[in-house]
Amino acid sequence: MNVLKLVPVAAALVLQLLAIEPQSSQAQRIPNFLVIIADDMGYSDAGCYGGEIATPNLDSLAAGGLRFTDFYNTARCWPTRAALLTGYYPQQVHRDGMPGADPKKFGGNGTRPDWAITLAERLSAAGYRAYHSGKWHVDGKPLDNGFDLSSEVSRGPGFFGDIKKRPAKSVDPSDEESFYLTTATAQHAIECLQSHALDHPQKPFFHYLAFNAPHFPLHALPEDIERYRDRYVVGWDNLRNERHARQQQLGMNVAALSALESEIGPPYDFPEQIAELGPGEVNRPIPWLDLNEEQQRFQATKMAIHAAMIDRMDREIGRVLEQLRSMQALDNTFVCFLSDNGASAEIMVRGNGHDPQAAPGSASTYLCLGPGFSSAANTPFRRHKTWVHEGGISTPFIVHWPSGISAKNELRSTPAHVIDILPTILDLAGVEPTLVANAPPLPGTSLRSAFTQDVMETHDQIWFYHEGSRALRMGKWKIVDSVGTKPFPWGGSAAVAKEMDRAENWALYDLQHDRAEQQDLSESQPEQVRVMRDRWFQMRDQFLRDAN
Repeated sequence: MNVLKLVPVAAALVLQLLAIEPQSSQAQRIPNFLVIIADDMGYSDAGCYGGEIATPNLDSLAAGGLRFTDFYNTARCWPTRAALLTGYYPQQVHRDGMPGADPKKFGGNGTRPDWAITLAERLSAAGYRAYHSGKWHVDGKPLDNGFDLSSEVSRGPGFFGDIKKRPAKSVDPSDEESFYLTTATAQHAIECLQSHALDHPQKPFFHYLAFNAPHFPLHALPEDIERYRDRYVVGWDNLRNERHARQQQLGMNVAALSALESEIGPPYDFPEQIAELGPGEVNRPIPWLDLNEEQQRFQATKMAIHAAMIDRMDREIGRVLEQLRSMQALDNTFVCFLSDNGASAEIMVRGNGHDPQAAPGSASTYLCLGPGFSSAANTPFRRHKTWVHEGGISTPFIVHWPSGISAKNELRSTPAHVIDILPTILDLAGVEPTLVANAPPLPGTSLRSAFTQDVMETHDQIWFYHEGSRALRMGKWKIVDSVGTKPFPWGGSAAVAKEMDRAENWALYDLQHDRAEQQDLSESQPEQVRVMRDRWFQMRDQFLRDAN
């Protein structure tokens, strides 16, 4: 698609200025952008959000910038990535299931409408170079959607080289020992930046750095696992208390600690696969002391690998940041970091299977975090990836831009969503969010005002739906579908829509005082539930019209 016709007058002037202004002057006016996204990382995993995992580079970004406490994703990987790159709710662009819509056209295999162009296309039309490193998981190909260079890593069975495409030419694909996906993804990013500094120093850049870590299978380098090997034998109960106390010390008074839901297991049942993992596997977050010694060690080892994956990702982020420093570009690069969903309660065996005799975390194993330590990773919230309770949709969101944000080490409780990233970046780049023909208005908003103060009303509402789990936040209020303990399986059909239309079992929470969703106020506030329930369906109906 030729998007140059979408460039507004302001962006056209940018193109002219790029040709005549010295680089130092351009750097003061036009920021670069580095968007970093993790996969299945919990809200409290990073040190600056209360975690014990060593994340000095993320912590440094937070210390030099902002941490948002009320930032949301879509509860799942591919919908979040579609929302980030297009600025639309994923249902608007066919990239998640939708009750009342054709399930063949919506969801993980959905194809975006022609008007759902990417952030890379918008910025490229305004004179930016655009780079992508790591996971894609969006329809189409990165190079056909505005990116100049891409590693285009396909989802594969592991982190040790058994994937369809390797993201860095500098890694020898014949030597499995030399390849680790997180390192290779960062290396590709570094090579893109080096190439940019050499060949396009007069242009600003947008880099989309999408790590697969710490998504299952839990694969980590032995030396990284060793740093955490015995850290988690304290159990998930104690770990949740530790993290919650640390959040309070950091001034993150986000919620009282939620109660563990011992009846909530993985969102999808694979009993034969779970049995394959052996007697140490546990598919419910029961009290730690109720586990036997073998179970405790198995679970603690899985959490150690999860931590090792995040530790390594942070180290690789540090290498990318060092490359920016060497280019004298870090101060004028808007860097943001988030996770695509909450930590995962899933337990399954895919790919090449699981060898119980192999060292945990090695290429021959296939382990998943599961609901026990997933609950700890999402401290202090309820539930996990796939659910739209706070544990499934809350993400750390770190923003760092020394040239443009004077605030340092400050918190923002501004409610915001991944759909806000695109309009924010366009705003900072001076690019008008011009709409393609037939495109609905962008639902997100620029967060620029929140960079100087804690702004509470950036959205009239924030809408959620994934696999039958649905929610709406309006100000301090949130309604969430409380039916059942599992999401509906891949719901998108008209039958699911009718079932949902009949259901009236909504829970209501005052997130200002109860972000952990412990006190259901629906019976005492029926009018508030009615207003919000009606608004949820109004937005669903509008999204169906937009998508069709």
